[in-house]
Amino acid sequence: MRELLDMGLLHGGPGDELRAVAPEEAVARVVGPLDREIRTRRTLAEERRASIMAFLPVFQSSQYSREKESKFEVLEELSQVRAVIADLAARARTEILTAQPGGARDEDTLKEAAPRDRDALDRGVRMRVLYQHTARFNPNTASYIDHISELGAQVRTMDDHFSRLLVFDAETAIISLPGNPRGAVVVREPHMVAFVVETYERLWLSAEPCAVASGARAEVAGDVRQAIVRLLVEGLTDASIATRLGMSVRTCRRHIADVMEELGAQSRFQAGYLLASAPGGTDNAPA
Repeated sequence: MRELLDMGLLHGGPGDELRAVAPEEAVARVVGPLDREIRTRRTLAEERRASIMAFLPVFQSSQYSREKESKFEVLEELSQVRAVIADLAARARTEILTAQPGGARDEDTLKEAAPRDRDALDRGVRMRVLYQHTARFNPNTASYIDHISELGAQVRTMDDHFSRLLVFDAETAIISLPGNPRGAVVVREPHMVAFVVETYERLWLSAEPCAVASGARAEVAGDVRQAIVRLLVEGLTDASIATRLGMSVRTCRRHIADVMEELGAQSRFQAGYLLASAPGGTDNAPA
């Protein structure tokens, strides 16, 4: 009985005779006020939302201003670095410079970079990419190089090691964080960015255009061998040479073994001595 009264299906006060109420009348009497209250609260919520969101442009402007004022920003996590790179690439207008040492690049990294680089190139953004020679001999990296080259990017390689860096529109640079390979430093200070760009230009001039012809591959392989010989003479360990040239220690040791065999050397020390004392030094070393 009480439930029917609460639902409005029975009507009548204390001592009065109860009468049945049509369901549609009960709905209008009981649910109607609830509907009106919901509509009122929804309208109020929309008004409050609109009032709050009206401050969004002001907030974004202040955030951007603070970012512009922050000349240096240290990022400790790889996820932070990737987010910043994605944002800068999406906003790039003129040119993106990239220097990626270490030889072959991780397949997941290449998959992540492909659509981002394609979008930038489609917008007419110029792109230059610098790798080490050893990147040419990795199938995934070579395929990626071919892909972005067809879209208009310029790719060059060099034998020696260099620092990892990216520059966007000559305004913002991202450089590797010493001691943390997953971190980076975002640089917005104009003079420092100009220095990074100048450093990149010097590396670019000394690098070789990345061609897919077999003759070019053989020439690059010879450059890699010469670099190994030079570092061997300097007394670097196998691991240090491998790191410097962006190759595995196993591959590096295979090259060193070939050099020692060609020289007839029985040890690294003897090989280094023979190379250093040869006429012309390392210029006439076996390749």
